[in-house]
Amino acid sequence: MQLAISDDLSDYIIAPDPGAARLTRAVEGLDQTGAPARISVVEERPLTIFLNSQEIVTAMTIGDYPEYLALGFLRNQGMLKPDEEITGVDYDEDLETVVVRTAVETSHEEKLKKKTRTSGCAVGTVFGDMMEGLEEVRLPQVEVRTSWLYDLAARINRTPSLYLEAGAIHGTVLCRESRPLVYMEDVGRHNAVDKIAGWMLSTGEGAEDKILYTTGRLTSEMVIKTAMMGIPVLASRSGFTAWGVEIARQVGLTLIGRMRGQRFVCLSGAERLVWDADPDSVPVEDRKHRRKSAEG
Repeated sequence: MQLAISDDLSDYIIAPDPGAARLTRAVEGLDQTGAPARISVVEERPLTIFLNSQEIVTAMTIGDYPEYLALGFLRNQGMLKPDEEITGVDYDEDLETVVVRTAVETSHEEKLKKKTRTSGCAVGTVFGDMMEGLEEVRLPQVEVRTSWLYDLAARINRTPSLYLEAGAIHGTVLCRESRPLVYMEDVGRHNAVDKIAGWMLSTGEGAEDKILYTTGRLTSEMVIKTAMMGIPVLASRSGFTAWGVEIARQVGLTLIGRMRGQRFVCLSGAERLVWDADPDSVPVEDRKHRRKSAEG
């Protein structure tokens, strides 16, 4: 049995909108036979993020949810503390900027000097002291049912998305048990995670009972961001890096990768898995829903 695309988005608080204006553009070219071809390609736009009067970074993004992206980026980089009083978030579409304002003036000149390029898509950056405070993180030890993992993978895979429309994009989904809640996409998986972090910060949504599902690789930065957000479970269709696994074990993060069809691998937190689903009962994944990263 194969999975069909589902239009049931009732579980989502935020779902992808592949038909939204400005996210894709039709481009004409030639196919492998020399015949005319017209396809949708994802747009990229610069977004400059300011914290009060200081310019922090310019990110390439698809342009949706800029306020969430700015808040989440600053929070995940440690520039906004959990108890920080945010007095305003102002987005200027014409200038392609977001200004996040706080009650107390901030200064991050030294932090900005210690910038390291990461392995992520869309030239992700992680500041040199991003791991500050990570040694104090101990995530809640929550059980994870394998039935939730299979249900989430199937439901997310069937959700209409920008990836299915145009490709060249990553998705990240905030979930509770077997229910997907917030689905964000972007050209870089780090941007998609930051949008979710920004949404959680804006709404006051708790992290202790959540699962973060991503289509991207489980790198050190993805693990660090998830841990700093307080989310105890990170799952992906893709594979792992050794440092990502090491950090996950250090902080008690349940780390599950290579989720495709009936298969997955857990490299951290396997003692918290509850094996309540028979893999043989899981439908086979339709090839057109498989992302490139899941083919290896």
